[in-house]
Amino acid sequence: MKPTAIFLMGPTASGKTDLAIRLRSQLPVEVISVDSALIYKGMDIGTAKPSKQELIRAPHRLIDILDPAESYSAMNFRDDALREMAQISAQGKIPLLVGGTMLYYKALIEGLSPLPSADERVRAEIERNAAQQGWAALHQELAKIDPISARRINPNDSQRINRALEVFYISGKTLTQLTAEKGEGLPYDVLQFAIAPQDRRLLHDRIEQRFHRMIELGFQQEVEKLYARDDLHINLPSIRCVGYRQMWEYLQGDYGHDEMVFRGICATRQLAKRQITWLRGWQTPLHWLDSLQPKAAEESVLRSLDEHQKG
Repeated sequence: MKPTAIFLMGPTASGKTDLAIRLRSQLPVEVISVDSALIYKGMDIGTAKPSKQELIRAPHRLIDILDPAESYSAMNFRDDALREMAQISAQGKIPLLVGGTMLYYKALIEGLSPLPSADERVRAEIERNAAQQGWAALHQELAKIDPISARRINPNDSQRINRALEVFYISGKTLTQLTAEKGEGLPYDVLQFAIAPQDRRLLHDRIEQRFHRMIELGFQQEVEKLYARDDLHINLPSIRCVGYRQMWEYLQGDYGHDEMVFRGICATRQLAKRQITWLRGWQTPLHWLDSLQPKAAEESVLRSLDEHQKG
């Protein structure tokens, strides 16, 4: 018998944290964050990180584990999450994984392709070639090597172009070839839930209201502290997080405050759309919960778990 785990997925601003806190008061669960932004220290307001009061009621593992200058991959997450899940299961409790980074969930469920680790020497060489030829030229090179990846990657996405070329230079195999090879699956029996408002317009309203609230809470001052650091720049995964990138560009004078707010809200809505698209195409059984019916959502999870344990 595999141990039980619960996945609580959903788009940003859908009410995942509130539901997780309620579930922890009802069940023997421990929460693991599945969020590629909450891992960073000093990035609290713009990531909508749970408050100190919320974390007292429901401590989250894998929050505040990295400096914004550091990188973190799906492989790193899988290793960390499996370690935390094993500890929780050994205590006779149930891991409750909560967040909206769908790639992390996918890495847990399906395992990871045997991609080579990053090589700073190779990356630096690619960066030098890009400085001389431009990223558009490197994207054309990628199209000859790996046309499938090139079609998926925007010609301006330097980070992903770099990684796709790096994989080929190191392994001799394309990113497409290697990602087709799956790794070891998840050694857990997982109940999977997705929470979101049934009306997309309500989610858009929540996102807009939350972004304005972030501004009131001091989001600009938070990013100003990051902006003042010499080791941070806009191409880092941390600074490319939704909201942070737009605030960073505002601080460097690319556009005004109102435009920053507009772009930040739009980018967050686009993120939510991508997350919902991921979930609608989810391959394993998924039970949908309505954000606007929090009590019913809670009861649905409790009922499903009870039926699962009896069955």
